[in-house]
Amino acid sequence: MRVQKPKGTVDILPGESQNWEKVENITRSFLTRAGYREIRTPLFENYEVFSRSSGESSDIVEKEMYDFQDKGGRHIALRPEGTAGVVRAYVENKIYGPDHVKPFNVYYIAATFRYERPQAGRQREFHQIGIESFGSDNALSDVQTIMLGNDLLHELGVKNFELHINSLGNEEVRKAYHDALINYFTPLKDKLSEDSQRRLGTNPLRILDSKDERDKEFLPDAPKIIDYLDEDSKAKFDHITQMLKDLGIDYVIDDDLVRGLDYYTGVIFEFMVADSDLWASPTTVLGGGRYNHLVEEFDGPETPAVGFGIGEERLMLVLQKQNPDLFADHGIDFFLANIGEGTELKTIETARALRKQGYQVDFDVDQKKLKNQFKKADRLKASYVITIGARDLAEGVVQLKRLSDGKQIPVALEKLGHMADIIAEL
Repeated sequence: MRVQKPKGTVDILPGESQNWEKVENITRSFLTRAGYREIRTPLFENYEVFSRSSGESSDIVEKEMYDFQDKGGRHIALRPEGTAGVVRAYVENKIYGPDHVKPFNVYYIAATFRYERPQAGRQREFHQIGIESFGSDNALSDVQTIMLGNDLLHELGVKNFELHINSLGNEEVRKAYHDALINYFTPLKDKLSEDSQRRLGTNPLRILDSKDERDKEFLPDAPKIIDYLDEDSKAKFDHITQMLKDLGIDYVIDDDLVRGLDYYTGVIFEFMVADSDLWASPTTVLGGGRYNHLVEEFDGPETPAVGFGIGEERLMLVLQKQNPDLFADHGIDFFLANIGEGTELKTIETARALRKQGYQVDFDVDQKKLKNQFKKADRLKASYVITIGARDLAEGVVQLKRLSDGKQIPVALEKLGHMADIIAEL
């Protein structure tokens, strides 16, 4: 049998992996400056962690979850999204206690798994960047979360994106809206897709997120949740949108935006990228919202929370198209070329010394002819070549050459520990 990767997975090979590393390093730096700290939760959890948070009627639980019985008979699931595991960790480790600073702000960059049709920007194993903030119900917390999403996309160089925003209100609002949707869709039940017919009895809100053509014709006339918001929900939503306006963050109030998970309450949002070279219609690269009751679902205390998630594969597609300069290969700092008996040890010693100074350094472990070593330096796009020859070593020097202009100078061996000064004088 031919050995190959499972459908819906990809190999991120060297060269491409450093592009991912660049995006992740920019993201880590950005979020750390905003006061968020990294959290790492298990790749798999007990099945109930995800069924309880995502909702039994969600596509994730019904169709996409990778779940199985382990050897101890426990029902286990691979992580389909990041939030649930973070909430479980928040409750299990009692981070809501008095010893922890509120709000509790964390981020993660994690592999996630969903059994769905592989497509551009979405695999069965994919990666999610996310942030979660626990402990504040103030509108400032919502605004900061949205602002961070906006500013991170700008910092990464994403272009042509648009913020779509809506509110799901509180429990009373959702109940009234739930009833209105049932009243609207029930007479149309026989014309709906099979999934939507089933959702009508479990969670009619999910019908609004349907991509089935049989459902789409009925969506424009469906009730809008904004018409069911109470005064408090309207006031908070207006406060959030006004602050966004004052911050210069453009947005579109999208009545059809519902998000795909059951745990959302209050404000929800998606940043959509329009790029005809990538997708036929604007596509979400970042989405999130408020979820004030999920901590309670995990038997924790009443805790307001808000966050967002980014599909990293989709983000990488956008950046490769819109900001290719981010991934420019600038090569290594130094390549060490050596020739002559007794130069091997000095070569590896020099590589070690330069690496300790923070430089990227390589040399030819196969010790090929000098001409081939210089060819390798070119392939690695080295900025400098240090030639270590037996005769030069006898005189206590090596030769430093800048490849951009060919300028070359001898460098005393005892000065190799101060390479920054030498380069500045070259």
